[in-house]
Amino acid sequence: MIATLIGARQRVVAQLGRLSMYRLTLYALLALAAIATILSTVGAVSLLPLDILATLAVLMLATLCTDAVAQALLRVPRRIESSLITALILLFVVQPGANPDQIGGIALAGVVAAASKYVLVWRGRHLLNPAAVGATVLTITGLGFSAWWVGTPAMAIPVIVLGLLVLWRTERIRVVLLFVLVYAVVSILRFSVQSAAAGLAVEPGAMLTSVLLQSPVLFLGAFMLSEPLSMPSRRWQQLLVALIVGALAGWPISLGIITLGQERALLVGNLLAAVLVARAGIRLSLVRRRAVTPTVHELTFRARRPFRFAPGQYLELQVPHRRPDSRGTRREFSIVSTPAELPFVRIAYRETERGSSYKRALGAVQPDDVLTATGVWGDFVLPAREAPVLLIAAGIGVTPFVAQLGARDAADAVLVLVASSAEECAYLRELGGSGARIVVVAPDRPADLPSGAEWAGGARLDAALLHALVPDLDRRHAWISGPPRLIAELAPALRGARRVTTDAFAGY
Repeated sequence: MIATLIGARQRVVAQLGRLSMYRLTLYALLALAAIATILSTVGAVSLLPLDILATLAVLMLATLCTDAVAQALLRVPRRIESSLITALILLFVVQPGANPDQIGGIALAGVVAAASKYVLVWRGRHLLNPAAVGATVLTITGLGFSAWWVGTPAMAIPVIVLGLLVLWRTERIRVVLLFVLVYAVVSILRFSVQSAAAGLAVEPGAMLTSVLLQSPVLFLGAFMLSEPLSMPSRRWQQLLVALIVGALAGWPISLGIITLGQERALLVGNLLAAVLVARAGIRLSLVRRRAVTPTVHELTFRARRPFRFAPGQYLELQVPHRRPDSRGTRREFSIVSTPAELPFVRIAYRETERGSSYKRALGAVQPDDVLTATGVWGDFVLPAREAPVLLIAAGIGVTPFVAQLGARDAADAVLVLVASSAEECAYLRELGGSGARIVVVAPDRPADLPSGAEWAGGARLDAALLHALVPDLDRRHAWISGPPRLIAELAPALRGARRVTTDAFAGY
C-alpha cells in the first residue's frame, strides 16, 4: 500500500515538475480567481463580478509597479510571477470593491505587500509573508479590512484541488495537514466554550463543517503558510510553525485594535521561522567546472560567508537570464560536497542537447561570476544514529548520496546505482572510497570498478532483482533519489523495506 501511494505521488510530481513551484502557484491562483468570478455571476459567491475584477486589476497594478520600482533601484532581476502571486493572494484576503473609497485601501495593501519584500528583509531574504503584511496594514489603517471571502463553501473544492497540486509540488502536504488539524481542533474547542457560556447547543457535525468550509483555513494553509521563502528548512521546524499558526488562527488573541487571527497568526509563524533558522541568501562565486561524465557537469563555488547544511540537503540556485522558460530562474540542486569542504560547495547537473533556458544560462556562467542561493533546504537527511540503510540512486540522483556517504561511517550502507551506461555512472570512484557496498546496474560493465563496487548486469531493476542484490532489505531504511517517473517505477520493489524516503529530481 505504501509503495503504491509513493508511486502515485511520484507520477503526479513528475507531471508537476514541468513547472516551477512559482509558476504552478500562479496558475492555480489564476484558476481560483476565474472560478470565483464565475461563481459570483451565478450567486454562489456573495460578491459582484465587477468588484472581483476591479480589485484584482488594482492589486496587480500596485504590486507590479512597486516591484518594478524597487527592482530598478536595487538592480535585482524582475520577478513578475512574484508580483502577480502577491496580488492574487491579496484578492482572496481583502474585501473586494470597485468604489473609489475602497480602491485606495486596496491599492495600499498591494503597495505595502510588495514593498515588504524589500523593506522587511534580513540579509536579502524577506521575513514575512507579503500578502499577510499588506492585509494587516490595511486593517490597522482603517482604510479597509481583511474579509477572507475565499472561505465560503462554494470555493472549498476548488481550493482543495488546486491547493493539493501546489502542496504536492512543494512537498508541504503533511505540514498543511497538521495546520488544518490543529486549527479545526482549537476552533471547535473555542466554539464549544463560547456556546456553553451562552447556553447554546451546537451540533458537532455542523461545527466541523463550519470550521473547514466557512473559514479561510484551507486557503491560508495551501497558498500562504506553505510559501517556501517564509518557512524554515527542516521538517520538524515547519511542523512546529504549522502547530503555532494553527492554534493562534483557531483561537484568535485580542491585542486591542487587532487580533492574532488569520494573517496575523501567520506573521507570528513567520517570525518564529526566522528565529529557528537564519533567513539568509548565500552568495556563491564560481571557482571551476568539470565534466563528471559525458553529460554530468559539476560546478564548484566558494561561499562568500559561512553557512551550515546537513549532507543530503539542497540549494535553490538563482541564475538570472533573459526570457526564462516556464520554470523560471531558480532550480534546486543537492549539495554534492560535505560540510568539511566549506567554504567550497559542489553541485552537479545533467546537460542535454535540448537544455532549458536555465541550463543554457548556467552553462554560460564564468569563473568568478557570483550567483545567489536562497538558502539551504530539505529533509533528505540520513538519521544521526547509525542504522542499516539502502540507497538507490538513478542517474543524477546520486548527488545527495555522495555527500552523505562522504560524511559518515558507511560500513552498513548499500548503494544501488542505476545508470543508462557505464560511462554515466557519476561519482563512482568517489563513492568507492566511502566504505559502502556499491552495486552498479547498467547495460555495460564500468571499467576499473573501485574497491567495494560490483556490477549487477544490465537487467531492469525490479523487485526480484533488488531482493537478490539486497537479501536483508527488510531490515533497511530505503532512500531513493532520481527522476520522479523512475522513482514511481521502483516503488513496488521497495515494499519489503522497513521504511521508504524519496527525493525526486524533476529536471532542469
